[in-house]
Amino acid sequence: MSQEVIKIRGGQTLSGTVHNHGAKNSAVAIIPATLLAEEPVTIDGLPQISDVETLVSLLEDLNINTDLKDTTLNVDPTQIENAPLPNNKVQSLRASYYMMGAMLGRFNKCVIGLPGGCPLGPRPIDQHIKGFKALGAVVDESSSTSMKIEADKLVGANIFLDMVSVGATINIMLAAVRAEGQTVIENAAKEPEVVDVAAFLSSLGAKIKGAGTSTIKITGVERLTGSNHQVIPDRIEAGTYMCIAAACGKDVTINNIIPTHIEPLTVKLKELGVDVNMGEDSVRINRSEPYESVNIKTLVYPGFATDLQQPITPLLFLSNGISTVTETIYPERFRHVDELKNMGGDISADKGTATIKPSQLKGTSVYASDLRAGACLIVAALLAEGVTTIYNVKHIYRGYTDIVNTLKQLGADIWTEEV
Repeated sequence: MSQEVIKIRGGQTLSGTVHNHGAKNSAVAIIPATLLAEEPVTIDGLPQISDVETLVSLLEDLNINTDLKDTTLNVDPTQIENAPLPNNKVQSLRASYYMMGAMLGRFNKCVIGLPGGCPLGPRPIDQHIKGFKALGAVVDESSSTSMKIEADKLVGANIFLDMVSVGATINIMLAAVRAEGQTVIENAAKEPEVVDVAAFLSSLGAKIKGAGTSTIKITGVERLTGSNHQVIPDRIEAGTYMCIAAACGKDVTINNIIPTHIEPLTVKLKELGVDVNMGEDSVRINRSEPYESVNIKTLVYPGFATDLQQPITPLLFLSNGISTVTETIYPERFRHVDELKNMGGDISADKGTATIKPSQLKGTSVYASDLRAGACLIVAALLAEGVTTIYNVKHIYRGYTDIVNTLKQLGADIWTEEV
């Protein structure tokens, strides 16, 4: 059976402009949230990625009319039917778990396959389930392939999350918007994507206060109407292209960004010595090595994003000393380290910290174990001597719109082949 690979001949200087797309981590929650509406909804600015297509087809499995053209999705939920959701689609992406909160909020019950996505070590959904139970749902986990969640009715509750979780915060919000009375989520995630989902739900008529802070208050309403919503720009896609530009860019501009959302990365790039010029909604970057060594520690927002620790790592091979990357969100998120070693990188990982020493990378065959590891390997391949072949690129396509052509237009020597 043939599969597509991405091939990159490193050493080219990139220049030009990149258009940053809508936020994947907003889109994958807002699409399931559309089923809470009782009138047609339009979502603009969606990224053109496989995760979006999968979620749209899950809506269709509930007899919802959808029309996805380029970056715009029209959803007509007026003929919606509650149906069990098939495992094969649900398993392909982790964010399918947002269908649980949305269907629970709409129907008071759902049967859904267990979610999949990137293997980043333990990422339990116990906080989501804790929230659903607090709202009055009974959760049946006796099946190894699916979960059944149902409630006679949902009633507002005070819910304290044991750990800050974007997924649990959003999922509880989805379930609570039509519950009776008030729900308070304490220790809520503050990420921009949480704020974006709350803004979408509010546009439908939901009553939500405090999104973007650690306490979110939701007053249940009886029904939600339709609306038009524009997805915020993707801070992780923007950050990945910023890392690419810092690796091998001369005058690369990334537009459609919200500067405050990428501030932790901007600070680290400047610490490295990268020439970063921030505009109102764009950033211009020039490579200016040798770079200084830096220490990076991932934290929940507004700290350094876990999704950007992998894309920034290859830059640290260009520094003049030893750098470290400490991962506090997913301590096992270092599957890219062995691939970078195969490319000649002097890197090791132990107890949630990677140590990186100056190295010249060399092209070889590497495997993308997850979405952001794939982005890391693209940055590494652009820096490497010779040709790098990246396998398992389906992970990369889950999060980056047309990345091969985007890089080609900037001057990268990049192409795909069937093997």
